[in-house]
Amino acid sequence: MARVRVLRLVLQGALLGPACAMAQTSPAYGPLPSAGAASAGQSMPMADYLGLLEQIAPAAATGARTYLAAVQLRCRRTLTTEELRIALSQGEGNLALLGLIRAAHTQDLASRDRWIAQVACPPRGLK
Repeated sequence: MARVRVLRLVLQGALLGPACAMAQTSPAYGPLPSAGAASAGQSMPMADYLGLLEQIAPAAATGARTYLAAVQLRCRRTLTTEELRIALSQGEGNLALLGLIRAAHTQDLASRDRWIAQVACPPRGLK
């Protein structure tokens, strides 16, 4: 479970990384972009988010893609990047998503299929 927590922290940092990378030594440049910028309509495109996942942890990207496809088929809707990020990081994380990531890491197709069957339709919108 410690690996999952570390992975979630890294992935959360991946969304904030660009804002944190712009070090500011003078207030003359104005405020730094806030973490709330995504909620103001400046969400990261899904392809970029999955690309970051691929660089950080290829199994996480594979598991996330499988989760997105399962939600698309089962729930007839496409998740936003923010909804995927929340599914990964809220509380202990979405168990089906984390299970799919683990199945991708271990290349366990039977486990992957069991987790796909357990994907529940997430509520629409952000909390």
